[in-house]
Amino acid sequence: MEIASGALRPLLAKLGEVIKDEYGLEKKVKRDIKSLETELEMMYTILHKVASVPWNQLDELDRLWSGKVRELSYDMEDAIDAFMVRVDKGHEPADAGSDLKNRVTKFLRKTTGLFRKGKDLHRIADAIEEAHELSKHLGELRRRYELEIHGVNTPAAIDPRVRALYKDVSELIGVEQPRDELIDKLLDGEEGSRQRLRTISIVGFGGLGKTTLAKAVYDKIKVQFDCTAIVSVSRSPDVVKIFKQMLYELDRVKYLIIIDDIWDEKVWEFIKIAFPINHLGSRLITTTRKVSVCEACCSSTDDIVYRMKHLSDVDSQRLFCKRIFSHKDGCPHELQQVSRDILKKCGGVPLAIINIASLLSSKQIKTNDQWHALLNSIGRGLVEGESVEEMQSILSLSYDDLPSHMKTCLLYLSIFPEDYEIQKDRLIWRWIAEGFVKCFEFGESCFNELINRSMIQPINIDVEGNAEACRVHDMVLDLILHLSSRENFVTIFDDVQEKTYLQRKVRRLALQNSKVEATIPHVAMSMSQVRSITVFSPAINPMPPLGSFHVLRVLDIEDCEIHNLSSVGSLFHLRYLRLRAKNIFEKGAELPLEIGNLRFLQTLDTSGVKMEELPKTIVQLRRLTCLYVDQFTRLPDGIGNLTSLEALSRVSLYESPTSAKQLQSLTSLRELSLLTFGMDEALVETVVESLCKLHKIETLHVLAFGPLLNSIGRGWAPSPHLRKFTTFGGQFDAMPAWIKRDPLLMSNLSVLRISFMELPQNDLQILGRLPALLSLNLGVMEQDKLLIGVDDGFKCLKVFELIMSSSCGPMFQLGAMPRVENIQFRLAVRETKDDGNTDFDFGLGNLLSLEHIDVEIHCGDATKGEVEEVEAALRHAAHVHPNHPTLKMERYGQYQMRDHEGLTGIYPPNAMQEAILLHSLSLINVSTSSITYIYIYIFFLFRITSVQF
Repeated sequence: MEIASGALRPLLAKLGEVIKDEYGLEKKVKRDIKSLETELEMMYTILHKVASVPWNQLDELDRLWSGKVRELSYDMEDAIDAFMVRVDKGHEPADAGSDLKNRVTKFLRKTTGLFRKGKDLHRIADAIEEAHELSKHLGELRRRYELEIHGVNTPAAIDPRVRALYKDVSELIGVEQPRDELIDKLLDGEEGSRQRLRTISIVGFGGLGKTTLAKAVYDKIKVQFDCTAIVSVSRSPDVVKIFKQMLYELDRVKYLIIIDDIWDEKVWEFIKIAFPINHLGSRLITTTRKVSVCEACCSSTDDIVYRMKHLSDVDSQRLFCKRIFSHKDGCPHELQQVSRDILKKCGGVPLAIINIASLLSSKQIKTNDQWHALLNSIGRGLVEGESVEEMQSILSLSYDDLPSHMKTCLLYLSIFPEDYEIQKDRLIWRWIAEGFVKCFEFGESCFNELINRSMIQPINIDVEGNAEACRVHDMVLDLILHLSSRENFVTIFDDVQEKTYLQRKVRRLALQNSKVEATIPHVAMSMSQVRSITVFSPAINPMPPLGSFHVLRVLDIEDCEIHNLSSVGSLFHLRYLRLRAKNIFEKGAELPLEIGNLRFLQTLDTSGVKMEELPKTIVQLRRLTCLYVDQFTRLPDGIGNLTSLEALSRVSLYESPTSAKQLQSLTSLRELSLLTFGMDEALVETVVESLCKLHKIETLHVLAFGPLLNSIGRGWAPSPHLRKFTTFGGQFDAMPAWIKRDPLLMSNLSVLRISFMELPQNDLQILGRLPALLSLNLGVMEQDKLLIGVDDGFKCLKVFELIMSSSCGPMFQLGAMPRVENIQFRLAVRETKDDGNTDFDFGLGNLLSLEHIDVEIHCGDATKGEVEEVEAALRHAAHVHPNHPTLKMERYGQYQMRDHEGLTGIYPPNAMQEAILLHSLSLINVSTSSITYIYIYIFFLFRITSVQF
């Protein structure tokens, strides 16, 4: 319904605003607006009823009516917004200049604004009269609808059963047997055959689980290869990007690489050139829907074609029940027959089974009649052939079952290219800018519910059960592209095909490839109605001038060279502005002073652009809710005026020291990321004083050297809302007072990253008493042992990462950390052995819930044999553990190979991490010796943990 109604819901809210006295409307205009408001409310109610009817069950007259209402609402909102922009531009901020020149300028602007307001009021009056005529005509159709209105249930979080499905690809139903079969085909054979490059190509139609199977094989055998990678090709391949994702110097190593989702033989011919035949036992895995592509991938006699099989009846039932029923008994007896009939129509296709199961699991009542109704609506199903149309008919059932506002949120994902990783925060802020959701919390709830219903696939589910990003399965993407095109919701251009047919007016535009330049002029006459434009690399070249977008609300330019942005200040309706430069270390990019004109701007994201300073006019953006900047971008004076800010990220107080005091005015902040270097004592006190005023903070990230952390530990009193507190770069001298005083008061703190010089056992127990702690990254710099027992607490902890500068590794006693699933720690081989732990036993078997082990092995001064001894001990510990946890080991430093070749094996740092670190340190005013120490320390942290600010 939200799609059919276009902007009807936000339009109703805005009509209420313009009726207010401060807009100075004539009484007749007010009466007309109130009358129109009543008419539109009736339309909105009827559209709720229309929304409950599947599109294919509406007759042509119904569809025509919905389309007319949609276009009416868009045009009306544009007229109202134009009026509100004019009025808002006449209101200067309270802190504007007071000299004579400013007063004269203000007077002239106000006088001119009165004439413009009169024109806008006349335009609104004309639009109201036209809308009245149309509404009368449309009113004749209202009697046609006699359906009940469906309520909207607000979801809360990702369903734990969904999280289990994405927990580990190797644990998915029905994947074990084909995985092991493929591994045998890949690795077995005669000696000469095993050493030759071998390709296995997995072929099958969408939804069968080709990528899932390939990833399962990859995860099982990747430890046997020197280099590994997964690269997705899709239908619109960016070959340069594909090659960037591959590893260099593959001719020197044994490699395992997945090339996923190849659609064209020519693309494969181009890609395969990158893979040398090195006779080291390297392996390629490709996936495709097309048999011809599969055959092109398998040109050698050693290569293997693998045709995907449908799930068996038993595995189909297991997958179906795992998604719906949380108890161990599975499907109730009274639903077993209807479940078998439903699964028969799903035809053993995992995507169809998961989708239908997700639909049933979202129902509040699971009755036999309800399940039979669903069965009857599916159609003949997939058993008669591999039909895309039949798959889409199944997916459409889940789409039709969505609440109306969530249909809009889902269709909005059609903007993004195939296989694209969509960051959650970026998506939700865009939803807010478009008026689909009102606040971030509700947007996050919609995001989670789309995951629960298997309409989107979660990426990187964190310890709190929240996904950081999502991806749209290509079959779902095909569906929403079709629906989006039908509703004239999004217009997409790429060089493969025109995914949407051109409408009279383009509302949302996505440019996905640079080869569509010739097609853009055909829609140039419609640019004035575009509400959002998203540019994906390398599609910046065909982008029309910004001045042609008169009602633009969203501008998102990604991974492209930043061109002239001087006209961005004329986009008065803009709510969301995101810029991502190709070369983030290049200086010179800047925003115009006119950006201060964007009084409705809610999100400004320039974190990918190397700008020296934000324009001083930024402080006029009183509606700004989210501000992301690069860590070396200075903020102007007056940042405290942005009192609507809820998220402020990567603020360097070294670059913007005046912001330290002004932070205390940002009392709506929920998320704050600070970078602090070279601060004197007074500035440190100011920062702590400001933090004490932020009573809504839920997430605080601090990158700090010097005294700031200890001042935070002594003087800060965080609110009970604090959920995440992470520090990076420095240590606390003692346990923070706000934790030590009473850990139980920090009832929401679930993620903690904290470092100390030393950690006494009683302080460890204080951390263990934090009642909601799920993830702990603990650094101890001047201590080589850590004993963790059952009395130390940590009853809820799931993730434990230990960083010790000189480490013999931790020791876990029986019953310690009873719910820990993932552990990560570092050990020094020589120090561990010298300390007496010659068996390299760390008590891993005492962690009863353990599932994943990640160990960084420091090889300094140890022999190769000793390093291999450690690795063998860790493999044995993982093997004999009842849960058989996965094990990842990485060597770091150098070992002495005196026992064999007399050479030294060296494990160099990651080049990108080293470059970023050196670039950062070069901007810090510290001595060379200090830089050396800081480099060693931070680089070690980079290697152990992936930290992003």
